[in-house]
Amino acid sequence: MGLFPMFVKLAGRKVVVVGGGDTAAGKVDGLLRAGATVVIVSRALNLRLAALVRENKIAWREKEFAPEDLRGAFLVIAATSVPSVNESVYQAAESRGLLCNAVDDIQNCHFYYGAVVERGDLQIAISTNGKSPSLAQRLRKELEAQFGPEYESWIEWLGAAREVLRASGARQGQNKQVLHNLASREMFRRFLQEVNRKAPTKGAE
Repeated sequence: MGLFPMFVKLAGRKVVVVGGGDTAAGKVDGLLRAGATVVIVSRALNLRLAALVRENKIAWREKEFAPEDLRGAFLVIAATSVPSVNESVYQAAESRGLLCNAVDDIQNCHFYYGAVVERGDLQIAISTNGKSPSLAQRLRKELEAQFGPEYESWIEWLGAAREVLRASGARQGQNKQVLHNLASREMFRRFLQEVNRKAPTKGAE
C-alpha cells in the first residue's frame, strides 16, 4: 500500500517520545526545530537529553512507559532499544487514534521518517516505504549536492517577492504567472549572479 506524503505543523503541539538514549535524542532535535512541545518518558536520559531538560527545552517523566503517558499527545515516537516496549507504545497509540513511529520497526509504525534535505524553508523528503533506508540516505546525499546552501537565501527571496505581489492587488492569474517565472532555473541563475556580484571580494577592505 502506498504512503500519503505530507508536512505537518507541530508548533505548540505535544509530542511524546518514549526512550532516553541516542535514538530518542536524534528525533527530539527535529521536533524542537518544528516547535513541538516534547515530553520524554524514560527511566534515564543520555547527556544530550539531560541538557535539554536542564535548559527547560523538553519535559521529562522519569518512569517506565504507561499508556496514560499519551494523554493529550498529538504524535508519538517509540525510540527505546527494547522491541516489546516499542510495540506496547504503538499499541497504546493505536487504541487512542494517535500516529506513532517506532524507530527501525516498520511493523509498529503509522508513519516513517524520510531522509530529508533541508535548505531553510526548502525541504525535500525521500521515502522508500521502509524498504531501503540506505537508498533513501544515498539519494539524500546526491540531492544535497544538487541543492546547495544558496537555495536557502533564494527561497527567502521568492517568499518576499510573493508577499509583494499579493499586496500589489494584481489579478491572481497574473501573479501566478509571474511567480512561475521567478521560480524558473533562469531566474535562479540570475539570482546567483547578483549575489556573487554583491559579495565582497576576498582580501578587499
